[in-house]
Amino acid sequence: MPKISEKGKKMPASPIRKLVPFAEAAKKRGVKVYHLNIGQPDIKTPEIAIEAIRNFQDKLVAYSHSAGYISYREKLVDYYAKNNIHISADQIIVATGASEALLFTMQSIMDPGDEVIIPEPFYANYNGFATNAGINVVPIFSAIETGFALPPIAEFEKAITPRTKAILVCNPNNPTGYLYSEEELKVLKEIVIKHDLFLIADEVYREFCYDGRKHHSVMHLDGLDDNTILIDSVSKRYSMCGVRIGVMITKNKEVYASAIKFAQARLSPPSLGQIAAEAALDTDSEYFSEVLAEYHKRRNTVYESINRIKGAFCPKPSGAFYVVARLPIDNSDKFCQWLLEDFNYNNETVMMAPATGFYSTPGRGLNEVRISYVLNVKDLNSAMNVLEQALKVYPGRTI
Repeated sequence: MPKISEKGKKMPASPIRKLVPFAEAAKKRGVKVYHLNIGQPDIKTPEIAIEAIRNFQDKLVAYSHSAGYISYREKLVDYYAKNNIHISADQIIVATGASEALLFTMQSIMDPGDEVIIPEPFYANYNGFATNAGINVVPIFSAIETGFALPPIAEFEKAITPRTKAILVCNPNNPTGYLYSEEELKVLKEIVIKHDLFLIADEVYREFCYDGRKHHSVMHLDGLDDNTILIDSVSKRYSMCGVRIGVMITKNKEVYASAIKFAQARLSPPSLGQIAAEAALDTDSEYFSEVLAEYHKRRNTVYESINRIKGAFCPKPSGAFYVVARLPIDNSDKFCQWLLEDFNYNNETVMMAPATGFYSTPGRGLNEVRISYVLNVKDLNSAMNVLEQALKVYPGRTI
């Protein structure tokens, strides 16, 4: 029988989705499952975006420009200008989600065997993108005790080798909810200038910042035009994950010229997705105010509930809609599967993502889970109660 590729064998399964069969089986048994495992908001997509798709009148759905519709890119210029990010339409490549934008980036700036430094825990699919591009992830540890703050500059220095090409950060962070400060971004600027590296920033959660905190973009850093690459997406901002529209933005002309060739090879990003995304740019600011207030309540619900549980702890996230919580358990993979296979409380259970999948270093995250607070407050309170009851009877509890 023909054999699959070594790359195919090495491609990691999604830690976020691998428990889906167990959740489906639980539902067939009549158990209600609270989905805290995936960043799929329950917030309504802006009606203006839905209407744009309903009103599509063309007689065929044609290819767009490989870089995306110019009308969309020009409107994006205005959106970013409002965020003090000043770019031009020819510095934007529209992609099939932030995922494709990251793939274009990695393939454009790194050769097989090159290295990208990423503070861990990090978004699990970064490992998959790196495997796809044939490059190596070099993790540096950020601790739950510090709230997952940026590791000291000395840790970056120790990780840099002749094969290091880039540093990648997610800000606000998935899975931790940590919001990097302006001072921390300046530390990264110092490192990338000293070692002539690229700085890739995944900023898809820009709008989700709490407690009056302000988001600082890598594009705000002076003197880094040739080093910075911004990754963004409409998925979370407008709660429309399924339209699959993201962007790669760079002022580095050589990087852009390389990336556009990858974009041309896949022809074009989704046309109907771009129509929805372009319309969404006209979303009323009141929408974001209401969404942010809702997520603020959800954040507080989960944060306060976790820290009331004996032996559990999570830092208070300042952005995105995730927390990484430390629980009194022996193994988060076993625990999350046990919740779905062997446990229910009043015929309800909880689905979470084991934090092991968000670390590149083996053995880390064994007593941690990622919780995505994308449910309403009532459901979150119920889910947290179920979790507390589960921890009382879990066979592998550690206290």
